[in-house]
Amino acid sequence: MITMDITLVIQIINMFVLMFLLNGVLYKPVKKIMKERSEKLQGMQAEISKSEKNARLRQEEVNAKMAKASGKAKAALDSARAEAQAAGDAKLAEIKSAAETDKAKQLAEIRSQIENARKSLHANLEGFAADMAGKILGRSL
Repeated sequence: MITMDITLVIQIINMFVLMFLLNGVLYKPVKKIMKERSEKLQGMQAEISKSEKNARLRQEEVNAKMAKASGKAKAALDSARAEAQAAGDAKLAEIKSAAETDKAKQLAEIRSQIENARKSLHANLEGFAADMAGKILGRSL
């Protein structure tokens, strides 16, 4: 049977003190760390989307340049065909192979730059997540 005496009041006061101490020592710092982590993750997501946007813009620029270069190459090819009628098919094949080689080289370089940027951003994201997990757990992962 429960009796109402001074120990009940002491237990209630003890509970309030414990709640106050836990709030100040444990709950608020953990909430602060979680908020900072969330803000940093959002910042990283913003950087990733910004980098992807820049990559898309660069790709569009490359496509526009390629279209312009393709137009120039077509004009050069038409004039080369007129000359190739007299010079023969060997000269025409040489011009086409040189244009395709340059085009492939530029596309490969741009794709590798985009992939390197994406990999470096993803690598930083995983390292940050591991660091934050280590800080939260209080030990290295």
